[in-house]
Amino acid sequence: MPVFGLAYRSGLPGSAGGYFRAMSNITLIIAIVVAVVVIVAIVIVGYQMARKRRTAQLREQYGPEYDRAIDQADSQGEAESELRGRSKRHEELELRRLDSSEREDFERRWSDVQGQFVDDPSTAVRNADQLVLEVMSARGYPVDDFDQRADDLSVSHPEVTQRYREARRIAQANENGTVDTEDLRQAVTSYRSLVLALLVDDDDRGRQNGRESEHDNN
Repeated sequence: MPVFGLAYRSGLPGSAGGYFRAMSNITLIIAIVVAVVVIVAIVIVGYQMARKRRTAQLREQYGPEYDRAIDQADSQGEAESELRGRSKRHEELELRRLDSSEREDFERRWSDVQGQFVDDPSTAVRNADQLVLEVMSARGYPVDDFDQRADDLSVSHPEVTQRYREARRIAQANENGTVDTEDLRQAVTSYRSLVLALLVDDDDRGRQNGRESEHDNN
C-alpha cells in the first residue's frame, strides 16, 4: 500500500506538466489564428480602401464619362477596367503641339464655320464636324473610328467629349433632315468647345488653370 501511494504521488508532476504543455500549445494556436485573422482583415480593409481611391480618381478624371461607362458596362469593375484601358492607350498616342500658323489657320476656318451658320446652319454643322476631324488629326489623334476618337478625347477632355457625342448625334440626324435650327445651333456650340480645347496645348491649359486658381484665391 505505501508503494502504491508513492507511485501515485510521483505521477502527479508528470500529469500536471503535460496539462500545462497542452494548454500552452492551445494558447499558441489561438494566438496564431487571431494573428492570421487580423492580418486578413487588414489586407481586406487595405484592398477596399485602395479600390475606393482608384474609383475616386477615375470619377475625378472622367467626370460624366465615368457615369456613361458605368451605364454601359455589366459591372463597376468592368467599367473601371475599360476607363483604365483608355488612359493606357492615351499614353501611347504620339500627340503633338500645333504651331502658331496651324492654330491661326484653324481659328480662321472655325470663324468661317460660325459665320456660315447664319445663312446655312446645316452645312455649318457638316463643316464643323469635318474641321474637328482635321484638328484632331493634326494633334496626332487617330480619327478612323468615332467611338475610339471619343474615348481617346475623354482622357483629357471628358466634359467636351460628352458634348462631342451629342454634337455628332445631331450631325448624323442632320443628314437625315430630322433636326431643327436650335439643335444645329447646339451642335455648333459643342463643336466650338471641342475645337478650342484641341487648339490649346495641355501645358498651356495647365498654366491657364493655374492662373485662374490664383486669381480665385486672390
